[in-house]
Formats: sequence, structure tokens, C-alpha cells
Amino acid sequence: MKRKLRQFGDWLERRWVQPAFAGWLCLGLSLFYLGSAANTMSGWLYAISGAALALLGIAAILPPRSLRRLSLERHPIDPVSSGESLTVMLEVHNPQRRPKLLLQLHDEIPPRLGTPPQRVIESLPGGETLRWIYQHPAAQRGIYHWDQVTLRTAAPLGLFWCRRSRQVPGKAIVYPQVLPLQRCPLIDGIGQEENPVFSAYERQVQPASEGLTRALRPYRFGDPMRMIHWRTSARYGELRVRELEVFQSGLDAVIALDTAAHWDAEDFEQGAIAAASLYFYATQIQLNVRLWTAKTGLVKGHRVVLETLAGASFGESETADPIGDRPTLWLTPNAATLENLTASSRWILWARSVPPGLSAGGLAINPDKDLQRQLQSLLK
Repeated sequence: MKRKLRQFGDWLERRWVQPAFAGWLCLGLSLFYLGSAANTMSGWLYAISGAALALLGIAAILPPRSLRRLSLERHPIDPVSSGESLTVMLEVHNPQRRPKLLLQLHDEIPPRLGTPPQRVIESLPGGETLRWIYQHPAAQRGIYHWDQVTLRTAAPLGLFWCRRSRQVPGKAIVYPQVLPLQRCPLIDGIGQEENPVFSAYERQVQPASEGLTRALRPYRFGDPMRMIHWRTSARYGELRVRELEVFQSGLDAVIALDTAAHWDAEDFEQGAIAAASLYFYATQIQLNVRLWTAKTGLVKGHRVVLETLAGASFGESETADPIGDRPTLWLTPNAATLENLTASSRWILWARSVPPGLSAGGLAINPDKDLQRQLQSLLK
């Protein structure tokens, strides 16, 4: 019963007006005086009830009028990584001459983002614009769409509440977290078996002939130690790292997230984090790497990859073209799919129990242990 009354009150507030507590009290007293006047035929009781009912009528008309002609505009929302805060900016403009008093704003964000934020505006003078900027934590990866901002007021008498929604589309992209990997044997060794250019590089990385080293640059955090040119570093007094032509022209690798499989929800979040972290590590060491999912196929580019992983979900229908014979790092919870990998590929498996007899060259993830440390560990 209470739920139905609440729904009816909400319907009244959105369609017309809903009496506040003071409004119900005033309405009850008006009816009481009207009934007493009918029984006693007292003119002063009729005057009191009539004045109270007129006041209620005016109080019911003014709140909807107060919300008219207010215009709202939303600024684009910059993407963030999970665990960071979204910065949302809304502008409320009052084109009329009269000020708008005592307004409540509710930004109707998706439930997955949390409780809708609200702002109280005491006064918005005529012809002016109010800018509302708020920070909202984004704990979960995803692409979020919403299109409503709710305006609510009981001004000027506080007897009736009125609520109206405005279409103000919003889109927020929350990227998966990118772990700062200092090394990753899975990526460092991918494609060595079937890539003669890469194997030649491994044999000549110490002497560094002219045909392999494209340029030297200052050391950046996360660069592998084997890429440091020690003689040049000693000459300049700072670490210098080789940029190698072989990575850009020789090795074409794929990081594939098995989104067609049925994952545990927490494991899939780890899989998205691992895919993003491995992609950025591979580009950092100048591998020609791309991301593959069952829905989007092969994609490339930091922003495109992050947006793809932000919108990825498990159980997708496999509509993309197959990967082919490229060296692949396969991320999956399904051990049966590992049998189809090429000899130059690697795998990462999320499973509560690892089946015996798995091929070498992969890594079984324990969800209870630190993911970053496991990605930097040696192959199984």
C-alpha cells in the first residue's frame, strides 16, 4: 500500500504537483472549515475556507511556472580510468527577467555509477547562467549513457512539489585500469618461434648493428634493461635506449580478449585490465600490436583500444573476422580454446582449477593474487 501511494505521489509530482506536508495540512484545515461552515452556516468560516483554498490554488500553479523556460546544457565529459572521478559540467540558464528561486537539480546518472548527484540553487537571477561542476567517482569500467536532468521546486510557498525532466544527453567513458608493467615475459617472447627477423634481433641485440638500431632516446620508466645502449649512456651521463626498426617492420602481434566466452564477472574485469596493460606495454617496447575482441575484431590506437575495452562484455556473439595465423596472446577462461593456438602464440587462462596437460608458453591467473605481479612473472 505504501509503495502504491509513493508511486502515485511521484506520478502527481511529475505530471502536475504533489502536496507537501504543509500542503496536506492546509488542505485538511480548509476542508474542515468548509464542513464546519456548512453545518453552522457561519460566514466567517466560509471566508477562511475560501481563502485557504484560493491560497492552495495559487500555490499549485506557481511551481510549474517556475520551472518553465529554464534551459540546460551539458559539456562533453572527458574519459577517465576506473577508480578515478568523472568531471561533469552542466549550465542552467534563466532567460526570463524574474529570478528563479529554490531549485533542486538531479542529474539522473545510470544506477551503475551510483547515487544521482544533486544541487540546490537558492536564486538564479534573470538573464544569468549558473555553471554546476561536480566530481563523481567511477569505480567500474564501462560506457555510460543518460539523457535526463530533473528540476524540482516547491517555490514560492512551499505547499506543493513539482518535478520536471529535461533531455540533456550525457556520455561517460570509464577505461579499464592500466597497470604499469616494467617487464612481461609473455609479450617479450611472443612470435619468436616463427619470426626470423625477431630471432636475428635477439642474436644481435648486444652488438646493435646499424641495420637494427633506428635511433637512441633517453630512458623512460618501464623500458626493458636489455634495450639500454651502455656505451652511449656512459658518454652522456644518462641512460639511453635503442629504438629498433625490427619491431615496427618485423613483428605483428595480437592481444585477443575472448569476449565470446562466459566469464566470471570479476575475472572478466581482470581480463580487461590485463588486455589494456599488455597492449600499452607492447606499444611501449615498439611492437606492432593490435587488440581483438569477438565483436569488434582487430583495432589499433590507444584511445580506440581503451574505448573498445571500456565497452566490452562477455558472452558476445562472434561477428568479427578471425585472427588468422598472427602471433597471438589469448586471454580466456576456456581452456579448450588453447588447443587452436599457433606455436608462436601465448595464452593467459582464468580458471578456478587448471586442467592438466596444458601446453607450455602461458600463464594461469590466480584471482586472489596481485594481477600486476602475475603478469610480470615467468611463463608456465
